[in-house]
Amino acid sequence: MLTGKTGNLGVMGWPIAHSLSPAMQNAALAAAGLDYVYTALPVKAEYLPAAVAGLRALGFRGWNVTIPHKQAIIDLLDEIDEDAQIIGAVNTVVQEAGRLTGYNTDVTGFLAGLVHAGFSLPGKRVVLLGAGGAAHAVLWALIKSGAARVAIGVRHPEKAEQLRQAFAARASTLGTELAVCHWQDEAFGGELQRADLLVNTTPLGMTPKIDAAPPIDWQLVAPGAFVYDIIYTPQQTKFLQEAAAAGHPTLNGEDMLVGQGAASFRLWFGQDPDTARMKAVLRAQLG
Repeated sequence: MLTGKTGNLGVMGWPIAHSLSPAMQNAALAAAGLDYVYTALPVKAEYLPAAVAGLRALGFRGWNVTIPHKQAIIDLLDEIDEDAQIIGAVNTVVQEAGRLTGYNTDVTGFLAGLVHAGFSLPGKRVVLLGAGGAAHAVLWALIKSGAARVAIGVRHPEKAEQLRQAFAARASTLGTELAVCHWQDEAFGGELQRADLLVNTTPLGMTPKIDAAPPIDWQLVAPGAFVYDIIYTPQQTKFLQEAAAAGHPTLNGEDMLVGQGAASFRLWFGQDPDTARMKAVLRAQLG
């Protein structure tokens, strides 16, 4: 029951009506017995500065940030953490004594999926499909966790080369080799043959275009390679179906979505949420 003491959280984006975060986070709040409500906040790009100022003035404990505001909100915050700085995007804001700090929990969410699946990243060779916004967070997670080599496979190598250069110095310092390959190049086939992990960060296969998939020759992929698609709608993309048919263990994006939401919850309240409850509500919404 909402009262005058109920605290406020939310997720801002445009559009935002499709977001599953309110159902997931409100379930976590109820399970924790916290007197807060988490709502969808539809904010057009031109109103972002006013919206941020308004949430600050209204005393929101925090909020999540999604498309198209993840980059634009950075200049409106008082500070941002290291992951958000490196990735160049914020997906979580925390308010403390009127100061707004931005974080990026996509790194934690991505890694949570691998931890849950029992996959250890240090020393592994990875093929990363895509070079968009999601790829930035995933690439930093791979580098930060000690992957030995990451080959970025794409249709447009010039875009991926910009991504490689943006992370080259940090990758070198932490001991991760970076490479860029066109999907049709012979070198890409060689990367598939040596990969321990194959990650899709492209939107290919996402609802409603479920018949699409990255062009992978599954006969080339190393036996036993783990296949991770960060898409969660549908639960089994064409990419994951093909991987499973070729005998590979697979994982979809549900754990990443729950993991990044759980990380936001920890930042707001300093305690772990009921992730099992969050996942159950997520699956019910998807169903």
